[in-house]
Amino acid sequence: MKKNIIVLLIAMVSTLSLRGQDVRIISGTVSDGKAPLSNVQISVMNTETATFSDAEGKYNIEAETGDVVTYTYMGMKTINIRVEDVTRILNPVMILDVNELDEVVVQSSKRLSQKEIEEQYNVRENIIKTAYGYIDAERSAGRIGFIQEDDITFVNGNIANLIATGRLPGVTLLDAGAPGTSLGGPRPIGGSVFIRGVSSIENQQPAIFDVDGQIFTQIPIWVDLGNVKRIAVLNNFATTTQYGSIASGGVIVINTFSGNLAKNGIVDQAKLRNNFYKDDALDSEAIKKNWPNYKKVLYASTSVDAALLKFKELQATNSNSPYFLLDAQAYFTEKWDRPDLGEDIITAHFSTYKENPVLLKALAYQYQAQGQYERANDIYKEIFLLRPNYAQSYLDMARSYREIGSPVQAASIHARYAYLQDQGFMEIDTANFGPVMEREFNNLLALEKDAVVDKSKRNKVFVAKDDFEGSRVVLEWNDGEAEFEVQFVNPGKQYYTWKHSLADNAELISREKTFGFNIMEELVDSSLPGNWQVNVKYLGNKSLTPTYLKATIYYNYGTTAQRKEVKVFKLSIKNVNRELFNVRSVAGLAAK
Repeated sequence: MKKNIIVLLIAMVSTLSLRGQDVRIISGTVSDGKAPLSNVQISVMNTETATFSDAEGKYNIEAETGDVVTYTYMGMKTINIRVEDVTRILNPVMILDVNELDEVVVQSSKRLSQKEIEEQYNVRENIIKTAYGYIDAERSAGRIGFIQEDDITFVNGNIANLIATGRLPGVTLLDAGAPGTSLGGPRPIGGSVFIRGVSSIENQQPAIFDVDGQIFTQIPIWVDLGNVKRIAVLNNFATTTQYGSIASGGVIVINTFSGNLAKNGIVDQAKLRNNFYKDDALDSEAIKKNWPNYKKVLYASTSVDAALLKFKELQATNSNSPYFLLDAQAYFTEKWDRPDLGEDIITAHFSTYKENPVLLKALAYQYQAQGQYERANDIYKEIFLLRPNYAQSYLDMARSYREIGSPVQAASIHARYAYLQDQGFMEIDTANFGPVMEREFNNLLALEKDAVVDKSKRNKVFVAKDDFEGSRVVLEWNDGEAEFEVQFVNPGKQYYTWKHSLADNAELISREKTFGFNIMEELVDSSLPGNWQVNVKYLGNKSLTPTYLKATIYYNYGTTAQRKEVKVFKLSIKNVNRELFNVRSVAGLAAK
């Protein structure tokens, strides 16, 4: 294992040494979704490299892997896109920079009750509990600023130190120090806190604090930052009026873990909204009508021999398309149960995929869906060598080894990933990828500990108990630029939508590229039994290429009866809701 780690570190150092040597031209067209935009400023963040789009919205700019390309245009929201190893074309769509009132566009036809908001507290970060009940920032009349637990570190010391660092926008700490006098009056311990824009300069009133429903006029420096779940800044009349005149300088609300009485666990996000599905998603037959012509020709063949003849004819004009080859591999493997013919196609054109991790991942997805786990494992090894600094590479390898019946190697990959994090070679993401990786490792130990751990040490190995039993849905996509919306429809025909786009979730997409992952999970509990439907609306990937979406459904997750199925979807039709798959069990789908 030490040898493997050394080899891996050499690969990582080699990858880092290429930094500065992979400068390339990024090109594309900037638009507003309807027409090209000229005079958009395109620049590489923290450099002097910049250009403007021409009359047709086209541009070219030099950048390298890891750079952030910024698109700026008056009246439009600024777009930041991190360059990956495969980035060559970026066609961003800019949107108007308007402050929409959330309460106007909320799809619910009624106000949420305090009980309903409380149920969402642990799964939504924009809810805060005050001395006068819960406030939902999406429905609040005023803007509310938040700091979440992941952004609160122990090095800040106490609340006063945290405020002094400027982590709370518009919040200033004055007269910090020992108790005494200031401005003609007593000075509170830790100083006074002021929220910009609340009080006038002539009559500046300090903010008060609401800690788990208890109100304080002095900074609660005794609050343990390690116990803080979230902090919110209330700085307008609509959100502070219930506190009375004492809150004329605004309120800083602090919610701690120990003071959290909201319902814990998994909450059915669909039932919390008044959104009803209208059966408007395209089904598989409608999707077939939009197939490329070559695919229609292949599937019209009445025998494998006829299909081979058609393939040779089509190959003359389509062989340069990796997506044609992927479709042909899937056709012969799945339609005619001839994986040998499918493999011949890939082998003959493997140079098309070899240096491209995005295309390789699409191929690996197909192999997994077809049950060709050994071949998928070989492909994931290729991807690992290309992307040793991507967190997803370790998860892919660990699961792939498990699929081919090598749980020891799977555990070794998990251990290697943990070691690199401990040594500071890889960053730790506790918000998105970390929980998924931890769940995978715990599941491996829970179900295959006997194979992974020596018999004499099994009783000493701690396996964290998963607080969830039921079904688990994991979605992954091969292209980091892919934007889409996933719709989860419960048996009662209510739905909620998870949005993966720069317009709605730019921070998440930035984290995905920073840490190197493209994955999300949904958990299934017993809240609403019946048939669940999962749909997707593809928004594009800033180029004219399709995106491959892999869905892994685990049934009876965490039990000895656990089983899974893998499905792969080629996304190419934009801005249309389409059916993906159904999950039927004694459980209902719920967000983690």
